[in-house]
This record gives sequence, C-alpha cells and structure tokens, in this order.
Amino acid sequence: MSDAAPSRIHQFLDTVVSEAGSDLHISANAHPMIRVAGALVPLLQQAPVTPAESEAILKELAPPNRWETFQDKQAIDFSYSHKGDARFRVNGYVVQGTVTIAMRLIQNELRTLTDLNLPPILEVFTQRQQGFFLVVGPVGQGKSTTLAALIDRINETRAEHIVTIEDPVEYLYTPKKSLIHQREVHLDTPNFQSALQSAFREDVNVIMVGEMRDQETISSAVTAAETGHLVLSTLHTNNAAQTIDRIIDMFPPNQQGQVRVQLAGSLAGIFSQRLVPRISGGLIPAYELLINNSAVSNLIREGRTHEITTVIQTSSQDGMIDMDRSLAELVRRGEVTIEHAYERALDPKTFERYL
Repeated sequence: MSDAAPSRIHQFLDTVVSEAGSDLHISANAHPMIRVAGALVPLLQQAPVTPAESEAILKELAPPNRWETFQDKQAIDFSYSHKGDARFRVNGYVVQGTVTIAMRLIQNELRTLTDLNLPPILEVFTQRQQGFFLVVGPVGQGKSTTLAALIDRINETRAEHIVTIEDPVEYLYTPKKSLIHQREVHLDTPNFQSALQSAFREDVNVIMVGEMRDQETISSAVTAAETGHLVLSTLHTNNAAQTIDRIIDMFPPNQQGQVRVQLAGSLAGIFSQRLVPRISGGLIPAYELLINNSAVSNLIREGRTHEITTVIQTSSQDGMIDMDRSLAELVRRGEVTIEHAYERALDPKTFERYL
C-alpha cells in the first residue's frame, strides 16, 4: 500500500467533518466529492484518485477479516472510526473494474425528536410494549437518525432490554435506564434473521433491525412483534401504502393472505420522511404518518392498500399526517421553497390544494 492512501483519506474525511458534509464519494480517475446540504461538491483542490489508490484506501479502512469478503463479492459494508471523534458507514463496490467508495457520516451525538424537527406524536410509539413500527423513505433521507432518536428515547424513559441488529452498527448508545446490546451483522451474527431468531431466547423487550432486506427477516420481525416485542426497522419505500405492498409482495402468493392477517394485527405505524433544503440553510423533514387503527387494519387484511392514502389524508384528528399537507405547511411557514416542496410531493394536485 502506498504511503499516500492513509494520509489522503484522512484529509478527505477531515473535509467532510469541517464542511458539515454528510457523505464522501471516492471514484477512480475522479476528484473526491462530498455531499453538503444535499448537493454533491467536488474537492477540486484534491488531485483525482487513481485506481490503485482507491483500492488501497478501501483496504486501509476495511477490517482485516472483511477484505477477502470484498474480493469475493465485490461489495462490502462496515463502519469506520476517524480519529476517535467521527464515525462513518462505509460501502465499497466495484465500477467497471475499479474500487469505488461511499462513506456516510454518522453523527456522534444522538439527537432528540425535537432536535430533528420531527412530530411529537412519534413519542407515542416509544411507549408501546409491542408492535411493528417502520421508518421508511428513499436512501439518504434520515431514516437511521430518526430510528436512533426513538431508540434513545426508550433508553431514557424505560428499563428494558434493547437489542439492535445492524449492518454495520451506526449510532452508539450509552445505556441509561435500559440495557442495550448492539449486534453487527458479519461480526456478531451471520445475518439479520439469525440474530432475530436468537432474540427470542435473550429476554428482549425492544428489537431494532437496521433494515428489512428479505422475506425471512420480515417474517421473523412480524412474529417478534406478535409475541410481545416492540420491533422498529426501516425500508426503502416511498409511503405507507407502498410499504405494506412491498412487505406482502416479498412472500409467495400462497402465503400472502396469512401475512396480511399478521401485519394487520401487529403493525403499530409507518413513518415516511423526506429531507427538504431549508431556506435558512441545511435540511428539514417533511413526513407522512400512518397509525394502524381498525379502519387501516381492515384495509390491510382485505388487500385494499390503495385506499390507505385517503385514510391518512382524512384522519389528521387521529394523529395521522399527510406528506403533501406536511410539505405545504413547510412552504406556508417559510421554511422551504414551493419548488423544492413540489419536487417531493406524492400527489402534486393534492399538494397544490393544501397551499
């Protein structure tokens, strides 16, 4: 490995931290790029990264026992601590035969729902003894940060055994009222499903699953929610109705009826969020909240998920929140421009009516 690789990567990471960036991208034969307030910015003062250097950087960052995994699968995920005061989630992958790296900064300080400009009603879900609660949205919309705020709120207010299953571990929790164990896939457990199955024997109250990636993980999570656990997780979906359809579609047709019944009974709620550029700088979330009540439960059970968006729009008195209404409210408060809100509207015509 060249001596340049470690020194250059630390320069890049220092820049991410000093410029309040969220992500770093390293591609062969290109300048490094960082994402600041949602926009990608090239580091033109840095020379382009060579193919040999990008490989050397990933090898420098990766845990020694994971490098062979990358060479075999040509993709790898892990966490990396930079100078002891900043942590990054790292994804290494191959593009046209060269190593490419994406690094997401994980804030050390756990922020509260108030700090994150999230609705106070989310506090209700941290008080649940059991159920299945999902935070959903596209990549890079703050799902992990919201989930961390919910877990830390449970940690502050309840004496419970919390187990997180992550790939890789992101936010680090300090036990307060709760006992917290954080398990990392590939390091502490072979996969999400194995960790979920073992949780049934670990006297666990709250389970946080970093991401619902496959049928087996979802099946185990729903079972855990049915059997007296509070389960929190994320999915890369756009809204509540799409989330329910995605979960059910992961199962074979002959199992989907049973899954609908299970989900109708175990689902606590689905929170969808989008980060919107703020006029004053930075980002602010717009959001949708589905709360599973008897009407929603019946729609899930009967396969009428296309009607769920209408239920959300007409149930604000029950605490539900409509994404388009949330975006319109941000515009009315002068937090975001109408152009940025319009880009994120689920139904532009509905959004226009709310203005």
